[in-house]
Amino acid sequence: MRLAFVLFSWFPHGGLQQDVIKIAAACRTHAQVTVFCMQWDGPVPDGVIVNVVPVRGLTRTGKRAAFVRHIQQQVRPAFDVVVGFNRMPGLDYYFAADSCFAHKAWAERGWWYRLAPRTRQYLQWEEAVFGKQGNTIALLLSPQQREQYTAFYGTSSARLIDLPPGISRTFMPGADASRIRQRLRNELGVREDALLVLQVGSGFRVKGVDRSLRALASLPPAMAARVHYVQIGKGEAKPWQELARALGVQNVHFLGGRDDVKDFMQAADLLLHPSLQESAGMVLLEAIVSGLPVLTTAGCGYAFHVEQAEAGQVCDYPFQQTTLNRLLREMLESEQALSAWRAAGIRYGQTQQLYDMPEAVASLVCARSPA
Repeated sequence: MRLAFVLFSWFPHGGLQQDVIKIAAACRTHAQVTVFCMQWDGPVPDGVIVNVVPVRGLTRTGKRAAFVRHIQQQVRPAFDVVVGFNRMPGLDYYFAADSCFAHKAWAERGWWYRLAPRTRQYLQWEEAVFGKQGNTIALLLSPQQREQYTAFYGTSSARLIDLPPGISRTFMPGADASRIRQRLRNELGVREDALLVLQVGSGFRVKGVDRSLRALASLPPAMAARVHYVQIGKGEAKPWQELARALGVQNVHFLGGRDDVKDFMQAADLLLHPSLQESAGMVLLEAIVSGLPVLTTAGCGYAFHVEQAEAGQVCDYPFQQTTLNRLLREMLESEQALSAWRAAGIRYGQTQQLYDMPEAVASLVCARSPA
């Protein structure tokens, strides 16, 4: 069987991009996987064929349209199943790594936003995936997605498949967790009596880095002096470092993309993830099972896991900065509560099915062509 995986771009440390690799690895015993994209930045994993499609266009909208035409005209006829990791026409399966764009365009933005060429393109392509006349099967990551896509498109439930999470079991703490914690804190110059607040994710604006910095700036001076903020992810750090200085936030570390996020979760005392909106938020589950308490927002699809696990706090929707400020202070000032959240998260990771998403996708897409 020949599978085509299609997405606009691949780069290390992106959540969607990591899912592509995990799912490709799970499919390898059943099919040959070829990834088609406009840009690939990083090493190519074993067993995966990467085809970077040369596209022309005066704008990003035009380049995306040229890429989709290539997929429809050249790729779809030559492959048994086409799996999309971005919304576009002509897919057999869509891995729904993104939140509902129509919800964003109509519920969270003004009328002028819907006039932009990018917005109109995304809405048309989302309609092609989820509209009543389509036949694409969507693989969903959270109940929030099912609710929003059904509300805006009336998609048949037969075309919406809920996936289990797919985090790596390596995030569960091992016997060397204490040693890892001490090593990384020493490298960063973080004393054991200090508090390390971790944030993980590329795309700093969408991940709410400004919200994090404002919450840190609101801490009482004595507590703020003990806090180190570590951000791991791909993005331009300079504007956010300048914001931190303007707000008077000290001990700020922007480390870029890293392959040892699981080690930082052992070193940290709290994961701060006030994302504006996120279809799932795999990092929330990774933190939970590692024993790292979580403070996040209801805009994240996996926020319900934080509540089910009793492993942290969730800011209600709509977001209020004052609520985030208060919850951050309350969480950091109670070592007893942090300890209880750590223990609850580890138990959750040991008792729940949180690790099988790649295998679930492979069993679906390798079984047959939905067409």
